[in-house]
Amino acid sequence: MIVAVSGMDSLGERAAKMREALQKSQTITDNVVTILGSFDSRLSVLETAMRPTQIRTHAIRKAHENIDKTLKAAEVILTQFDASRQAEAKILKGPHEDLESYLEAINQLRSNIRFFSGNKGFKSSDAVINNANTLLAKAISKLEDEFKQLLALYSKPVETDRLFECLPESMRPSSESPGNPFSGKNNHHEHQNGASETGGFKHLTLIPPRILPLLHDLALQMVQAGNQQQLLRIYRDTRSSVLEESLRKLGVEKLSKEDVQRMQWEVLEAKIGNWIHFMRIAVKILFVGERRVCDQIFEGFDTLLDQCFAECTTGSVSMLLSFGDAIARSKRSPEKLFVLLDMYEIMRELHSEVEGVFGGKACNEIRESMFGLTKRLAQTAQETFGDFEEAVEKDATKTAVLDGTVHPLTSYVINYVKFLFDYQTTLKQLFQEFESNGETNSQLANVTMRIMQALQTNLDGKSKQYRDPALTHLFLMNNIHYMVRSVRRSEAKDLLGDDWVQRHRRVVQQHANQYKRNGWSKILQCLSTQGLTSSGGGGSAVPGEGGSGSGASRGLIKDRFKTFNVQFEELHQKQSQWTVPDTELRESLRLAVAEVLLPAYRSFIKRFGPLVESGKNPQKYIRYSAEDLERMLGEFFEGKTLNEPRR
Repeated sequence: MIVAVSGMDSLGERAAKMREALQKSQTITDNVVTILGSFDSRLSVLETAMRPTQIRTHAIRKAHENIDKTLKAAEVILTQFDASRQAEAKILKGPHEDLESYLEAINQLRSNIRFFSGNKGFKSSDAVINNANTLLAKAISKLEDEFKQLLALYSKPVETDRLFECLPESMRPSSESPGNPFSGKNNHHEHQNGASETGGFKHLTLIPPRILPLLHDLALQMVQAGNQQQLLRIYRDTRSSVLEESLRKLGVEKLSKEDVQRMQWEVLEAKIGNWIHFMRIAVKILFVGERRVCDQIFEGFDTLLDQCFAECTTGSVSMLLSFGDAIARSKRSPEKLFVLLDMYEIMRELHSEVEGVFGGKACNEIRESMFGLTKRLAQTAQETFGDFEEAVEKDATKTAVLDGTVHPLTSYVINYVKFLFDYQTTLKQLFQEFESNGETNSQLANVTMRIMQALQTNLDGKSKQYRDPALTHLFLMNNIHYMVRSVRRSEAKDLLGDDWVQRHRRVVQQHANQYKRNGWSKILQCLSTQGLTSSGGGGSAVPGEGGSGSGASRGLIKDRFKTFNVQFEELHQKQSQWTVPDTELRESLRLAVAEVLLPAYRSFIKRFGPLVESGKNPQKYIRYSAEDLERMLGEFFEGKTLNEPRR
């Protein structure tokens, strides 16, 4: 029990101590709360007292910030003023001393104008902008002068030798003919060779490469200032005159149709040959060079580039095309066909260069004028074909071919046709200008056949001028044989075909047969037995044929020999003046006559010669042996009495 009471007392003591501690803690807490409340009251009073000071400090800070901004803005404005003064100083000096700095000054002026235009609040902005614009206008005016002077300084007519040096080696003219350097060239064949040398054309430097960037920078400033028209005028006036003078130095003339009509053919033909070379040089060298200059000076503004190039080349193109157009529109004649084809050929050759160099809308008129000339040349050439065909058929020249040889018209027409086949490719292109079916081979064949038929028709008419039918057929034989031989030896054979050749060979043979029939039938009658039998009369007779018992009269035999001699001598005298110019045909014709005449003569002498030989003066009647006749036949068709050399 005592132990229990003691434990309880101890527990009570502990509880009493805990109450005491809690009471003290509460007292401390209450004291702290009282103190903190006192602080809060004091802080509120302090904050109220500090607020005016804080407001004044914030205002001072804001004022400093505004001052800094104003100072910086003023510094920027002063910098712009300073830059403007520096730019003005450079511009007043002009672009001659330092073009690069001058261009920088112009750019600075533009920058200043943009700056003050965006800062209209600045009191003097308008005055500054007006001053800068006035200065900029003066600067651009000086730039125009500089562009003009610089372009003129380096724009000189191109010497002819420099143009020739840009040609491929095979196209360069001969130094033997300085007045007419291309006169010895065959334009057509030279073109055939030169076409594969397109890469052989060298670039022509018209303006030094170091000057082109300066001209470009000047042009750029003028474009930015809106002075495109002044730029165009300066470039056109300067470069167009230089190009035209370069062409005049080369030999290009601006000729009218009337000028062309008055020229002698030899002079005109030479000028046409030169014109073909001039066109090639102008387009492939001179205009290509000018295009490169335009491309570099006006890089970045294509519309102006094309317009400048078009306007500076228009006059030169007109100079060149005037002559071609005059030829195409002048009176047609057969000899002009081949030069027309040469001219058409060069225009076709230059087609791709024209499309490339004169690209762009501004050059439309130039392109059309060039392609228009191509069409006119093709049209005139085609019409000349028709004229030639008609002229051949109706040729009424009175040229006498007394010996029956090949007529000049025949050789002229055949040579004409041969030349046509040198132009096969060109002719096919020409036919395609007007036909869309693509049958250009058959068209060329038809043209050739019509010309050949026209020639035959004319020859038939000319053959009727001969009184001797044998000479008529000899003439036709010679001429048609010449046609056949020429076709067989040329490309015309592939076009006209074997059928044409064989058909006309038969015509030659028919005329040869007609010649023999008309030329020798009468004399062969002298060697026949018809009419030699006699029922009586004076003189001896020889036994007749067929066992009739009748004989041939010596008198009739003598008359036959006398008639034969006279006729053969006449034939020899006459036909040794006739001509068969082809050796093979001449020998063939002699052989054909000999094969008929000599056997008949030998047979006649063998049968009737003894009757004459037994009488008086047999040599008076039998003047020739068969061998004599054969030798004399060898003198036929030699044209002996003609002034021409003996064939």
